[in-house]
Formats: sequence, structure tokens, C-alpha cells
Amino acid sequence: MLLPFNAEIFLYPKPIDFRKQIDGIVEIVADTLDMNPTSGQIFIFRNKLADKLKILYWDRNGFWLLYRRLEQGKFIIPQDGVAMSLTLDQFNWLLTGLNIEDYMPIKSNKYSIFY
Repeated sequence: MLLPFNAEIFLYPKPIDFRKQIDGIVEIVADTLDMNPTSGQIFIFRNKLADKLKILYWDRNGFWLLYRRLEQGKFIIPQDGVAMSLTLDQFNWLLTGLNIEDYMPIKSNKYSIFY
């Protein structure tokens, strides 16, 4: 996988102008979300029709900008809030077109005693 498994993932549910490239999306992260775009977090943005996603990620010395387009259908994205945190499961569900609000991730277990 190109992206790290332990990075925090944020979905910006409002549509953005998809003519924006890295610098424009960095500006949204810094100014609108008031977050650090070089933090190693993953930021997901959608277009107006909800059939395209752009994913911004900082990797040590540069940005990755990933683009996902559905040929049929739309991504099911909640319309509430400014930005929402996603689990890795929800991120994968979103990318495959599933409704991230209908599915609940399995609770993670933490153990301190081992046999």
C-alpha cells in the first residue's frame, strides 16, 4: 500500500473545485481545516458530483496527490461537518463505493497479558 497504515485520515465532505492541484488543496487544509498539511495525515476531498476523490498526503519531503474516479455511480459521502475522521476500514470502504455510515468497524482489542 502506498499510504501508511497508521496515519490519521480526514474526509472533507464539502465539494471542492477539482481544478485545484497540490498547492490549492494544501491551502484548504491549512486555512479551512486549520490543520498542518505536512503532518503525515491523509486528507480526502470530493468533487461536486461525488464521482471523484483527491487524496493529499505528505511523505517526508514531498506531497502525494492521488486521484480516484468512478466510471459509474457516486461515492457515498456524509454531508455533515467540516471534516470527519475515518478509520482505515472506512477509508477502504469509501474507496470501493460503500456507505461509510452504514458499516461499523470491528472494535480493536488491546491485551496486556499473554500466555
